[in-house]
Amino acid sequence: MRRGTFFRFLCAALSVLMLAGCAVTGSPVTAPATSGAETTGPGTVRPGTSRPEPSATEPSATEPSATEPSATEPSATEPPVTEPSLPSVGPDTVEELLASMTLHEKICQLFFIRADSLDAEQRPVTSFTAAASETLAEFPVGGVIMMGENIKTPDQITALNAAISGALDIAPFISTDEEGGRVARLANNPAFGLKKYKSAADVGASGNEADALEMGRTIGGYLSLYGFNMDFAPDADVNTNPDNPVIGDRSFSPDANVAARMAGAMADGLREHGVIPTFKHFPGHGDTAEDSHYGLAVSYKTHDEMLSCEWLPFMRAEDCIMAAHVSVPNLTKDGDMTPASLSHTVITDILRGELGFSGVVITDALGMGAITKMYSPGDAAVGAILAGCDMLLSPADLAEALAAVEAAVRAGTITEPRLNESVRRILTLKAKYGII
Repeated sequence: MRRGTFFRFLCAALSVLMLAGCAVTGSPVTAPATSGAETTGPGTVRPGTSRPEPSATEPSATEPSATEPSATEPSATEPPVTEPSLPSVGPDTVEELLASMTLHEKICQLFFIRADSLDAEQRPVTSFTAAASETLAEFPVGGVIMMGENIKTPDQITALNAAISGALDIAPFISTDEEGGRVARLANNPAFGLKKYKSAADVGASGNEADALEMGRTIGGYLSLYGFNMDFAPDADVNTNPDNPVIGDRSFSPDANVAARMAGAMADGLREHGVIPTFKHFPGHGDTAEDSHYGLAVSYKTHDEMLSCEWLPFMRAEDCIMAAHVSVPNLTKDGDMTPASLSHTVITDILRGELGFSGVVITDALGMGAITKMYSPGDAAVGAILAGCDMLLSPADLAEALAAVEAAVRAGTITEPRLNESVRRILTLKAKYGII
């Protein structure tokens, strides 16, 4: 057994024991003392890969949102605080690991797939099967997202997350949408007995960053316990359009400064538990009148309007930002309607160049209507990478998307230095949080 696998197995066993104890004692979450929308078997262990364990992302056409809780409180049982693992490798090891990877392995790191992509015979995927193992051997992806139907009980999701992590030499990001409120895959599942929040807007109404920090600490505490190392939250949108059909009270506030402070504080709380925050949905989904799950959403804000409003919360992001399938014709040349997630102007020129974001950029789910109605899985995947995105979430067809990216690299459409740039960002973020 590889040393990294042994550590993950041990952590999973300890988590199950902690869960059993939690069910008996009902221990509340307490703050720590310090703050802060798929070859063969896995390859050989490379230098530095042994490791300790430390929006299709929002409700979609195929998955209705969870019922919104009626109260902000309470809670039956809540898991105890878990200490995040410390980073185990540094920049030199990241470069060593990058140099040792095959082209296929590098490309697979760009893909963030739904758990249901692991086993075509199991719907929904709730346990780790031989078919899931074979899928990960063929496609050693960089991340896996758990949707609501994949999460049944504390023991079940802890075991599934540990098994997925243990099957890969380079451990994946394991994420879910746990915003608090309508979109909370675990807290809205009664099997977990976790504290519920009415909404981000309800928390943001106080304007007190301590409330958002406590929210992040609570959510980060239980996500870490159940084996998640990333959260597709906070929602950093500014809710400026009352007719917006998809954001609404998922945003902390219609005031950009309040939304920025609260999103930043929630992210701090997640980080305290070793959970990576993902600010979404850049360049801003709060002023649209359409739902990008079903078709293209549009914001007609100008550059200066977005700079003084929509982009303020994203300036608090350090690690990961999710790019929206929102067109911004007043930001692009000749009113180009290309979705932001596929726009070089939005991702590379503005987010990376103007705003200086150097972390991982992940697309919103590429299986959403805003993309599938206009692009093939391959064209969407290649377009997102050319735009400057690093990770491709939930492509409509993994095999087709991956093959298209590989063909684009071999043809020089995507250069290998460009590919390495994204893989390096992914590995560096994993190293920072002790995932590798």
